[in-house]
Amino acid sequence: MTTSPSLSPADLRTRVTGRVVEPDDDAYDALRTVVLGGTDPRPAVIVRPADDADVAAAVVFAREAGLPLAVRSGGHSGAGHGTVDGGLVVDLRDLKRLDVDADARTAWVEAGLTAGEVSAALAAHGLAIGFGDTGSVGVSGITLGGGVGYLSRAHGLTIDNVLAADVVLADGRVVRADAEQHPDLFWALRGGGGNLGVVTRFRFRLHPLDGVTGGMLVLPATPETVAGFMTALAASGDQLSAIMNVMPCPPVPFVPAEHHGGLVLLASVCWSGPADEADAALAPLRGLATPLADLVRPVPYPELFPPADPEYRPTAVARTLLLDHVDVPLAERVLARLQAADGMRVVQLRALGGAIARVPADATAYAHRSSRVMANVAAFVQDPAERPARAEWVAGTAALLDQGDPGAYVNFLGDEGPERVRAAYPGATWDRLAAVKAVYDPGNLFRRNQNVPPAPARG
Repeated sequence: MTTSPSLSPADLRTRVTGRVVEPDDDAYDALRTVVLGGTDPRPAVIVRPADDADVAAAVVFAREAGLPLAVRSGGHSGAGHGTVDGGLVVDLRDLKRLDVDADARTAWVEAGLTAGEVSAALAAHGLAIGFGDTGSVGVSGITLGGGVGYLSRAHGLTIDNVLAADVVLADGRVVRADAEQHPDLFWALRGGGGNLGVVTRFRFRLHPLDGVTGGMLVLPATPETVAGFMTALAASGDQLSAIMNVMPCPPVPFVPAEHHGGLVLLASVCWSGPADEADAALAPLRGLATPLADLVRPVPYPELFPPADPEYRPTAVARTLLLDHVDVPLAERVLARLQAADGMRVVQLRALGGAIARVPADATAYAHRSSRVMANVAAFVQDPAERPARAEWVAGTAALLDQGDPGAYVNFLGDEGPERVRAAYPGATWDRLAAVKAVYDPGNLFRRNQNVPPAPARG
């Protein structure tokens, strides 16, 4: 890589029409912050591009100046990849254009939009695409990693609904990738994270959705309710999904105070089928025990995304893994682990399957199509001195859950090392990603991510 250390932000300002923010600027401290707590990133310069040309200019500048490069949209990376100390951050949040073709059920979505913003805009047309479960997540980050959310069992992962993407490459070129143009890049973008370039916009396939029946369902946490909940989800139709958290009950007003602090099953539920079929679909979940709270009701789909708290910057130790099933003996062990720990801790379980599993494993860079359950184990850290004990608890709980599926969902990885990145991209998926990386980013400029290095040149 050829570098020019003499290049300065003043040179960059001559190349872009958007904002260039340096450490002495008033906006710097606000713009450099990401969601991950316990970090204090100090980039050398932040660029807020106004268009593709600005993104290309910033990418080329970083390469020429020898600056490490980070790309930020929502800033939710569990490893803090949306920023970089001493480097250049391409902050996409000024790219906010959304063009909806309601008749064709497609939309062009710029990468600075959030999942909540897009979902609210599409709801006005009676349309939706599934992104995840958090409205403040950036569209580009969740999409490039796969996109597991409330509508995945019904309509597939977010990547299964990507029709095209505009990408700024490491050499500054802007290309459109789809099934006909740059098909190898198109394959890699769908699940390969930020390894290939800066995506500035996506074209999505949309689905009719006038509303959902959804909300929070809180049940007593027993081995029977935990196992029964996951069994019921697995046996349900694709239009029922839920994110189940087994955790100490927070002091929420809709749960009686005597349950606060005790273990509960706290689930965010979504039925996206016909409203008149919701009660029957939800009955197996509601019938597991008398609910401590049942807030599930007909709502507009965007209401499933809780309001964002810009001050919320959690510090946690976490581990994600994939399972085959959750039975009563496993649920007993999980509850015992949770009961024995102190502080805020959680075991989250999500049923996969449905439309996710109907896509061939080699069709995209997300390869875990046959996995049936996604688990996340987390312990929140209030004091840095607590971290070793929290990490030990998380590792032990994840080991307890391990059923031999070596995979991992890349969007839920933290800073866990190369072996865990290989778990996200097993076998032939890794080899194909590395080969595509060698074509489009041979110098590994885009390495501030869950990195897949370019395959070495043959011969």
